Amino acid sequence: MRIDIISATPEVLESPLNHSIIKRAKEKGLAKIFIHDLREYGMGNYRQIDDTPFGGGAGMVLMIEPISKCIEGLKNQRLYDEIIYMTPDAKTLTQPISNALSLKKNILILAGHYKGVDQRVRDKYITKEISIGDYVLTGGELAAAILTDSIVRLIPGVIGDETSALTDSFQDNLLSPPIYTRPSDFKGMKVPNILLSGNFPKIDEWRSEKAFERTQQIRPDLLDEPSK
Repeated sequence: MRIDIISATPEVLESPLNHSIIKRAKEKGLAKIFIHDLREYGMGNYRQIDDTPFGGGAGMVLMIEPISKCIEGLKNQRLYDEIIYMTPDAKTLTQPISNALSLKKNILILAGHYKGVDQRVRDKYITKEISIGDYVLTGGELAAAILTDSIVRLIPGVIGDETSALTDSFQDNLLSPPIYTRPSDFKGMKVPNILLSGNFPKIDEWRSEKAFERTQQIRPDLLDEPSK
């Protein structure tokens, strides 16, 4: 898989995309991630990428011209399955969305900044818009990193035990059940006996029951959603 990210502040992405699971995926050749500095496509001697909004109002808006030059240049080199804009005024990222995107070959992500991008960018180029929650960040870089992480970890071979990703929260519209590790008794706080029994069918049954209970208590809204 190849992921290209367009950013006004690319340095923000350096750490989250060069450590842990994403780093291993890149080293194994399972994922290629390229960050493109929008200012390299800026206008004039000062490489301008933003301007004041028509109609007045506070804040700055990313201009269409630099973004267009960057996207068109990348599109001339390859076909993108999705061109994604990270913005708070969009559909919230869910596990099924990450699952679907992990099956793609080439993805282009545009990180928003300032007040956002010229609407014509969204109308002309964007195929999918994604939010990571009902709040506003300084820029879309961290959101782009979160999306990238959620996708890359699902690529076969990235995680040592591939079944691990299949038991994460939200895979079946359920939260994960409680998990434990050594010691089995910590200051009187004991691990449930069932997990020490070696009876794996019963353990699976216990985990399913606990997953349902936790979801019912914490996120009952998930139980109303159809599985995808």
